Amino acid sequence: MIEPFRRLARSLAAAALAGVLAAAAPAGAQTLQKVTVISLPSDVSGALYYAKDLGLFAKAGLDVQIQGISTPSLTVQAVAGGTADFGTSSTLLIARAVQGGIPIVLVAPSGATSVKAPLEGIIVGNDSGIASAKDLNGKTFVVSVRGSIVQIEALAWIDKHGGDWKSIKWVEAPPSADGALVATGKVDATVVTEPYFSAALSAGNGKLLTYVGAEISPLVVEGGFYCTPDFAKNNPDAVKKFSDALLAAGKWANAHPADAAAIMQKYGGLAPSPLQHRTVYPERFKASDLQSMIDAGAKYGALTAAFPATDMVAPNLR
Repeated sequence: MIEPFRRLARSLAAAALAGVLAAAAPAGAQTLQKVTVISLPSDVSGALYYAKDLGLFAKAGLDVQIQGISTPSLTVQAVAGGTADFGTSSTLLIARAVQGGIPIVLVAPSGATSVKAPLEGIIVGNDSGIASAKDLNGKTFVVSVRGSIVQIEALAWIDKHGGDWKSIKWVEAPPSADGALVATGKVDATVVTEPYFSAALSAGNGKLLTYVGAEISPLVVEGGFYCTPDFAKNNPDAVKKFSDALLAAGKWANAHPADAAAIMQKYGGLAPSPLQHRTVYPERFKASDLQSMIDAGAKYGALTAAFPATDMVAPNLR
């Protein structure tokens, strides 16, 4: 009779030990849900890299794999086609995709430019004599992408300060070359974002005419993270965790700009300029923060018409 009780005692002890070990196991031992994100390292998409580096995704139960892409403008199509679960693009590119019927929905904001820390500005030649919006009438601007946020910000500034925004001529070139094109006189002006903005000024490739963005909103959300409606519907828990981790990472970066810059340098390889303004990260996801750029995009020709910002946000996050 004694042996059966001994076997029972050993079984109970083993079960208790297993429970203790399970309780003591590190959080990383849980099975993480793997999700893929298409992105290129930049301050605007920085929350993705901060959340990854700080372990916020893993803490939320997500194994986030970041994929690069050789043509960033194709990110929307790649996500819509199932190449990745999430992607990140500019507000206007996402808005154009939604207008065009491409199945994507926003789940979190990316970085923003603010009145206190503007990321974009108009640079003119040092000896150009350009000192006002009217002086830009009929002039040639270089921009990295037509229909981009920086172009719309420049047009809004010209329009609201007495210039003729419809008279501006536009050419495209890589942002790293824009300052040099102004310096050599091949174009009259450029509107460019960080880190190219401060780099051009540091190199003496022209002078600052004005910062832009405030004419649209005190806080311009530059873009966001998105997935397909089907993914959002079938994975609501993962989408919420992904969004919350990004917002938490952005809040951390706002409080630790130097540490955030070091993380971006690790992923992107670019050392920040001493003149560079840091991106501001929204700490809440509000569709209304996107409306001003949608409206401006419609007014200045980047969108066919304005529409409610909520139309491009995942239903459970509106």
